[in-house]
Amino acid sequence: MASFTRFGALAALSAAMFTGCTSTTPATSLNAKSVTVNAVSAQGIGQNIGQIQLLDSPAGLVIQTNLTQLPPGPHGFHIHEKGSCAPAEKDGKMGAALAAGGHFNPKAAPHHGTPITGHLGDLPILQVETNGTAKVSLIAPRLKLADVQGLAIMVHAGGDNYSDHPKPLGGGGDRIACGVIK
Repeated sequence: MASFTRFGALAALSAAMFTGCTSTTPATSLNAKSVTVNAVSAQGIGQNIGQIQLLDSPAGLVIQTNLTQLPPGPHGFHIHEKGSCAPAEKDGKMGAALAAGGHFNPKAAPHHGTPITGHLGDLPILQVETNGTAKVSLIAPRLKLADVQGLAIMVHAGGDNYSDHPKPLGGGGDRIACGVIK
């Protein structure tokens, strides 16, 4: 019975992570961090599009988004290894927020994956409503606020299939919004 209970709890946590929970209540803990998120392009850091609150909980890092002006649909959502949203050059071409580096991966996981199996920076998909808003609460079960301070949080143009196939890093593609976790 104990293994069934653990499996049930894991299934419930996984369901909450992958579907998200709609919430408009901001994090109120003293150890919560508010992150300003800006649109990004190869030309630089653009306008403020909202806030993300980060808060430790017994289930992991709670991520509460209050974002606007994003394209509707699913978006790859990750913690990146450097605390910068500036453009940088890759393969002779400037790219949006490339100064943030790759996904946060201090344990050298060999592949991109789910928030449970991949890089530590792999977060649940960010679902954006048809009006361009994303007001959701998500959980990163393997992270704590102390793990991500000084890093960047990123929204990608496309979704994320939690695999490196058929496209690398889930197929999220270009970086469209970014914030530095101070």
